[in-house]
Amino acid sequence: MERPIALLPKAHLHLHFTGSMRHTTLVELAERRGVHLPHALAEEWPPELSAADERGWFRFQRLYDIARSVLREPEDMYRLLREAAEDEAAAGSRWLEIQVDPSGYAARFDGLTATLELVLDAARTAEQATGVHIGLMVAANRTRHPMDAKALARLAKQYADKGVVSFGLNNDERRGRALEFEGAFRIAKRAGLLSAPHGGELQGPRSVRECLDELGADRVGHGVRAVDDPYLVERIATQEVTLEVCPSSNASLGVVSEVGHVPLRRLFDGGAPIALGADDPLLFGPRLAEQYEIARSVFGFGDGELAELARMSIRGSGAPEWLKKEMLSGVDEWASRSPEELRGAGGAAGAQAPDTISAP
Repeated sequence: MERPIALLPKAHLHLHFTGSMRHTTLVELAERRGVHLPHALAEEWPPELSAADERGWFRFQRLYDIARSVLREPEDMYRLLREAAEDEAAAGSRWLEIQVDPSGYAARFDGLTATLELVLDAARTAEQATGVHIGLMVAANRTRHPMDAKALARLAKQYADKGVVSFGLNNDERRGRALEFEGAFRIAKRAGLLSAPHGGELQGPRSVRECLDELGADRVGHGVRAVDDPYLVERIATQEVTLEVCPSSNASLGVVSEVGHVPLRRLFDGGAPIALGADDPLLFGPRLAEQYEIARSVFGFGDGELAELARMSIRGSGAPEWLKKEMLSGVDEWASRSPEELRGAGGAAGAQAPDTISAP
């Protein structure tokens, strides 16, 4: 009998704000706000996607923008974060580091600062309701001007001790190289924020190297294309840079032809620290616990290896040290107890969730 994944304490480091929304919530809010959803977000959900070319990425981004458009009132933001935290708790996640670009909502919520403060307050409220601790990653859009990223970095700096723990860079790698955003990341790093840019998803090893060399990356969002350069994988392992690997996302967007081709096993065996992530479950379907199930069922990870994946996610997080120690202790307990003991204890290993995986 296998140990229940939902009782394994873990951290979730790669989850986008809008992309964390439950599909049922999207449908409900769209009806309430008068937003017409295309078939791909309604009857045909989850949509068939591909980012192999710019047309495919444009379609993905269009669906994402439509989903974002239903978030129009402060109550919507509070609801999204509360439900995201509930889903994290059901997966055994004790720390959620959710990434948000405030500029995507600023026009609706009185500017960048007011938007960030709204999300921070919603995060605190969700923490109190669920017991899941939440840190924010302020993420810049690499398809916009680097000066916009600098403005976001300065904003993140102001809230570095008030809930913002990391600074990111997302969107299509083909339309903005990491090195162009060095100035923004210098501001964030000097403020004590973790550097966590996307890289090595749609582009090859050079993209990952730029994240390391130019942005001082502590983590790399995705990073799977690093496997194309064994020396780069060795460097990642030596420098202990965590790769936020999102198997379902990679398969859905056409980074690989099927989930079994994600180089999860090769990266893990190469010593790269890995934090499994769900990326955008609103568009891809599976959430965090399912990524661990994929590691188990598709890649043959045993319970000891799953426990190590959980430890890696915790070590790579921006969680406070006391929480990291508590979570790591919970992982050790999960790994040392039998499946029967864990099921009988109903979460004594340190997770906050029942022995179930909630559907998105």
